[in-house]
Amino acid sequence: MFTGIITGVGRIAAIHDLGSTPQHGKRLTVEAPAGYLDDVGLGDSIAINGACMTVTSLAGPAFTIDISAESLDKTAGLDRTGPVNLEKALRAHDRLGGHIVSGHVDGIGRVTRFGPVGESWELCVLAPPTLAKYLAYKGSITINGVSLTVNRVTDTAEGAEASINLIPHTVQNTALGGLVPGSAVNLEIDLIARYVERMLSGAGTANTPGAAA
Repeated sequence: MFTGIITGVGRIAAIHDLGSTPQHGKRLTVEAPAGYLDDVGLGDSIAINGACMTVTSLAGPAFTIDISAESLDKTAGLDRTGPVNLEKALRAHDRLGGHIVSGHVDGIGRVTRFGPVGESWELCVLAPPTLAKYLAYKGSITINGVSLTVNRVTDTAEGAEASINLIPHTVQNTALGGLVPGSAVNLEIDLIARYVERMLSGAGTANTPGAAA
């Protein structure tokens, strides 16, 4: 589990094929800030742009992860070199400063606007129709691993556009500052919204405690 509070900005430095067919994944070498990996061991989880990955090797300030073809197909920004948001897995005694984040990408959004508004920045992201019902005014969403608050939702034929305010600290201390209109971003909806939708749909009643066999 994660919180959506970015603890470091790293960089995908190298990408190696794990095979010769489209069904094979990639091995990514990710450079982390100095000292970032001091408490990280093999097999630990680190969210990279919001996608939970497993550390497969450590070498100085860098680590590697193996990412499957399926994960590459369902995420954005993990198939090329460049800056990425990093968050180590939540420990039981850590502060929950953002919201509960699983590190499982629910869909890919597209940046429609990113520009200054006063001292802050407005980030507008178009979410696909399948995620539109989970977006709500003042609700939470994770964009490239960052826990953010939705300020406005506009439904369109293409999905739902979420408007988000980024303070200067967020722009300066995450990789979101490099986004431009048209950028693809990883989206994870609020975990609570997902369970509420499941309960309201009435699905799965046969598996509830006390249900008839």
